[in-house]
Amino acid sequence: MLIKASQIKGYSIEASDGPIGTVSDLLFDDDTWTTRWLVVETGNWLFNRQVLLPASALGHPDLAARTFPVKLTRAQVKNSPDVDTHLPVSRQLEANIYDYYGFSPYWGTEDYLIGYGYWGGLAFTPPLLPQSADTGTTSREDEVLQMQRQAEDAHLRSIEVLRGYHIHATDGEIGHLADVLLDDTDWTLHYLVVDTSNWWQGKEVLISPRSTQSIMWSERMLYLGVDRDKVRGSPDYNPALPVDAALDADLARHYGPQKQAA
Repeated sequence: MLIKASQIKGYSIEASDGPIGTVSDLLFDDDTWTTRWLVVETGNWLFNRQVLLPASALGHPDLAARTFPVKLTRAQVKNSPDVDTHLPVSRQLEANIYDYYGFSPYWGTEDYLIGYGYWGGLAFTPPLLPQSADTGTTSREDEVLQMQRQAEDAHLRSIEVLRGYHIHATDGEIGHLADVLLDDTDWTLHYLVVDTSNWWQGKEVLISPRSTQSIMWSERMLYLGVDRDKVRGSPDYNPALPVDAALDADLARHYGPQKQAA
């Protein structure tokens, strides 16, 4: 099921033995466009301390009750490593939190190292790796080591910060990022919700993150690899209705294979 990130903000986080706090943000990996952490405000329980919870600890959200169950206890969260969410989250801090909870880190999983499966409405192939000089092919061991080295620098970004970024097609601006649609089965950012109100009659359109060519974080700009006419001809999206399989397929056909985000 696809859920708007804006709707998740404020959801109550429920441990196995009681409430923990509320969601204030989500951190995603800008290499794979996958949510990795929830930023949770603990309120008076932990003196307004913020904690990071791995997406792998989440159960399916209860949309009616606006709650998230997590596979943790209040004591586990209370004694978790301290984080400063105003600073970049380092790979070492991520490793410390995973070690503490006893979960496997996402950068050591098979799908992260070898392939990402169905992602953002399209099948995804990992970046090409250098070939071995002696065999002409990359051994599995070399491939894994290369991916691990690339993963040493975390690429975590705030969804809350990303919202509002200006969106540029290859031939000009088309609007701004109003929201993102998250898949609650694997927590990928499945679609970007782009508000074209300053360009095209206030229509919202869905675009796969794989249409992204680059993101200029300092300038709050997101550049697409498609032109304005391509966006204008995008299949109709009604924000009041869920994205069904038919619309998903229409979007995949319309945009086709896109270059991976830089």
